[in-house]
Amino acid sequence: FGEEHSRTFLQKLIKNKNVHISEKPILKVSHIVNEGDLITIDLPSPLPDAKLIAENIPLSVVYEDENVLVINKSAGICVHPDHAHQSKTIVNAVLFYCGNTLSGIGGVLRPGIVHRLDKDTSGILLIAKNDTAHRHFAKEMAERRVKKEYRTLVFGKIKNTEGSIEAPIARDERDRKKMSVSNASHAKPALTHFFLQEIFQDPLVSLLKVQIVTGRTHQIRVHLSSIGFPVVCDETYGNEILNKQFAKDFPLKRIFLHAERLEITLPNGERKEFYAPLPEDLQKTLNMLEA
Repeated sequence: FGEEHSRTFLQKLIKNKNVHISEKPILKVSHIVNEGDLITIDLPSPLPDAKLIAENIPLSVVYEDENVLVINKSAGICVHPDHAHQSKTIVNAVLFYCGNTLSGIGGVLRPGIVHRLDKDTSGILLIAKNDTAHRHFAKEMAERRVKKEYRTLVFGKIKNTEGSIEAPIARDERDRKKMSVSNASHAKPALTHFFLQEIFQDPLVSLLKVQIVTGRTHQIRVHLSSIGFPVVCDETYGNEILNKQFAKDFPLKRIFLHAERLEITLPNGERKEFYAPLPEDLQKTLNMLEA
């Protein structure tokens, strides 16, 4: 059983009283078992009918095999349901596309989801079709063998042609909806590399290629904002005045952040690279800046 499911998933099963010994639920992860104990495990369905339904939402499929589905996610759609979005998410769309065969390791509301992109971030997204594939991809990411590359536009002139930001990230203590660079003991390590591609003078913005070694929530946006270069049109971590000035001349309606490339080893051992070109709204913004 342990070969097909992650340690975190097993801990969740115990916490939710899905693991029993002699028909009595185990209440602690540290419970000691004895020889002859009969252990039963109730695996929850990844598709609770009351909360999660399949919806016929178009997907831009980049690659697919028996273990993985790779899509080019559009901006404006959430990856999985939450308190504010119970339907019309990538998960709902993938359920319709794949049926009830997705990995359940991510939880009942996140079947198949190995990693996520913010609602207004576009680009490459990886979906695991089964638990074995999910476990494989999770290990690849934990051991930092996955290459994730983004393109973003930030306010300001970055002087160095390349650089790195290594700063731990945690939930913001003043605003629980946000993340922030933190020295708290519970903050998680985060490492971001950036490479300058072009500088535009009016308005003064820098086009970057960004590689993230870790995958913390809002990592790119938090890290770049922390060094004084917020992502263009980022209402959460950005500069309100600069955003308003930018909106006067450019019709961009969301953050300029796109997951352009992802390189990973598939469960069959094949190393693959997936690519999603800049969507129309971001490319139009660049064309206007160049003009």
